[in-house]
Amino acid sequence: MIKLHLDSGEKLISCIAYDFDGVMTDNRVLVDENGKESVFVNRGDGYAIARIKEMGIPQVIISTETNPVVERRAEKLGLEIIHGVEDKGKILKDYCQKNRIELGNVLFIGNDLNDLSAIKVAGVTGAPVDAEMEIINSVDLIIQKKGGHGVIRELYRSIINSDWSFAQTAAYLIEKYENI
Repeated sequence: MIKLHLDSGEKLISCIAYDFDGVMTDNRVLVDENGKESVFVNRGDGYAIARIKEMGIPQVIISTETNPVVERRAEKLGLEIIHGVEDKGKILKDYCQKNRIELGNVLFIGNDLNDLSAIKVAGVTGAPVDAEMEIINSVDLIIQKKGGHGVIRELYRSIINSDWSFAQTAAYLIEKYENI
């Protein structure tokens, strides 16, 4: 578990759930003449996801999309994905119950109106700076990056500047790799 310092006080985080489009992407899609979709993602987010994993924090993508591009990105990042869902709040509750994660310690990052149900149930919430106004007005943390432009990397910086010291990182890595 990590601590995240917000204006509203200190929050403990034991899991992070992300929307895909508009958080990991800039919410645009490139469609070729055969209907194949492609998106742009930020490699810095991939780096941040790997570092957050090293902290022992599980992460999951919850997306309305069923496009294979979401699945491929999750696979590359080594993240669990739940996609093709309508009610992200219900899915987040179910995921937490199944994995014995306290919903109050989950950070959900979303950007669009279909993320509101998850934002209402997660203990801590965030959004990229270019999220829909209803989302901006509903979250605890506004990440000062646009979707697809390093939102998760900026979140990672907030985490390490809040609580995760070099000593904690070193201790965690020593414990994790001492038997290799």
